Amino acid sequence: MTSDQPIHIGVLFSETGRTSVTERSMLAATEFAIEEINASGGINGRELCPVIRDPMGDPSAYQQLAAGLVSEDKVRVILGCYTSSQRKAVLSVVDRESALLCYAAQYEGFEYSENIVYFGAVPNQNSVFLAEYLLKDPAPRLYIVGSDYVWPRESGRIMGDLIRSGGGEIVGETYLGDMATPIHYDALVRKIRKAGPDIIFNNFVGEANRNFYEAYIGNGLDARRMMVASLTTSEADIRDIGASAVAGHITAASYFASQSNLTNQSCLARFRTRHQEEPYANMCWDAAYTQAHVVAQAMRGGDPDSLSSIRSGILGASFDAPQGLVSIDALNAHCYVWPKVGVARDDGQFDIVAETDCAVRPDPYRTTYEFADDAGVSPDTAPPSTPLPRISGLRQ
Repeated sequence: MTSDQPIHIGVLFSETGRTSVTERSMLAATEFAIEEINASGGINGRELCPVIRDPMGDPSAYQQLAAGLVSEDKVRVILGCYTSSQRKAVLSVVDRESALLCYAAQYEGFEYSENIVYFGAVPNQNSVFLAEYLLKDPAPRLYIVGSDYVWPRESGRIMGDLIRSGGGEIVGETYLGDMATPIHYDALVRKIRKAGPDIIFNNFVGEANRNFYEAYIGNGLDARRMMVASLTTSEADIRDIGASAVAGHITAASYFASQSNLTNQSCLARFRTRHQEEPYANMCWDAAYTQAHVVAQAMRGGDPDSLSSIRSGILGASFDAPQGLVSIDALNAHCYVWPKVGVARDDGQFDIVAETDCAVRPDPYRTTYEFADDAGVSPDTAPPSTPLPRISGLRQ
């Protein structure tokens, strides 16, 4: 292959469909990163060309389009997916066809393949720190809700274990499927009101998240009466739902657009200059931007036409991301990230109220999610079987 031929890379994010609210921001971040990569010389002089497909939120479409990208468009790397069902559909393709998927969303852990690299948070990097924050008030009572698939259910299980081990109580747990209507969300919120929790732990995603908040507001609730805590409600969701409905509620994430660090502020300013609009940056925007640049680094440093060379270049790599300096764990192909807790403001951004003072090691295969009294154990060093200490990494 001649040195001036472009390098094609697959991009699978939904511009339409149930999960497009967040995925449109991930697509924008990916395109922006590729623009920067090409403006700085591409891949050793070769242009990086995105081959973009819209799966419209349907896992079967992700699978079909991924197969086409690999077999027909001859891409070796795919950047894409938001939900775990989407990721698993594409993973079946890249495992079979020996391609590589880079995944930019938080997920439940307990997955491994040589054909995927994870750039989002796993539970020891978000659920643990959200639970620590919620347990600063004694014996909180939580009601757990979410969309009905693997990630929300597993996140609910982990949060339940953490809260109970810290002295709190789970007063109810409900999941709604894709066919749920506004009537079902209204009935759910009325059920929650009857249970009387202090906090709702919300794992709805995409359109379901908007439906939940509309029912929440429609039943006269607000953050002062019954706060909502989430791992998914980001700046992109707030733009879709409306800032007034979400103000005062909290989200745990690896990134907030309101971060004041210079790398983040410079990145956002470059986006505004290039596109003459706001980026609507969020945790998945940051991870999507980061993974495109890390892939480009790996291609520049090795053979961009060799999948094994690209993967080797990604593992162990570091990048000065908007969230902070991150690196890819060479053993488990997951990313060190910077956990934070933010309170939503009425302008659609977040006030960061708690954060770690270092990037936290990914532990996607942890089997125990319980707090212990032994404060000598840190969540970024504890072996998987070791219970976690209370309030052990957050700066508030």
